[in-house]
Amino acid sequence: MKRLLAGAAALATAFVLAACSGGGTAPSGPNAGGGAVAAGAGGGAPTTSSTTAAPTTTTSAKPVPAPSTTKPAPTSTTAKPKPKPKPAAPASDPGVPCAAAAAASGTAACVDISAHKAWILQGGKVVYGSVPMLPGRKGYATPTGTFHVLSKEKVHLSKEFDNAPMPNSVFFYPGDAFHTGSLSVYSHGCIHLSAGASLKFFNTLHVGDVVQVVP
Repeated sequence: MKRLLAGAAALATAFVLAACSGGGTAPSGPNAGGGAVAAGAGGGAPTTSSTTAAPTTTTSAKPVPAPSTTKPAPTSTTAKPKPKPKPAAPASDPGVPCAAAAAASGTAACVDISAHKAWILQGGKVVYGSVPMLPGRKGYATPTGTFHVLSKEKVHLSKEFDNAPMPNSVFFYPGDAFHTGSLSVYSHGCIHLSAGASLKFFNTLHVGDVVQVVP
């Protein structure tokens, strides 16, 4: 009886082991009826897993260039030219009594009625004269003051005095001019000069030039 019970128990155990090892299919081969095989025992060769590490590649970083500390060369600057000094005013001729004529920058004429003299100046310096002259007679006095050449006429005919010729006329006041005339007879307001002197005044003076007549 005991042997029967022991055999029945063995069969039951075998059945349970078979049910846990393969989904109800009876195992075959040397391990049939033996259930799961323990690791390292029995027939199959053990599987070996080897992991090969990928080689590491070291890349050397390029050196970063250091910032340039060189200062740019200074640009050259051209010095401004110094202003030219203004020319000094011409010094007047001490022998000429006409300050305005002497101060004129261009050509000018000076007449001294009391001295009966006349001059031509250029830049304050005498360039011609003095030369003798005769002014207007009593009642026809030559005007005094500072004037300018108004006009020039090679041979002017005076309508006031029967078309009397007035060669080399240089008018500095309405009706009054330098011209060729007698140096022994006073004029009617004009300034008498010799023929040579009147020609020099006519050729040298220009319209707009200063003419100063002092008493």
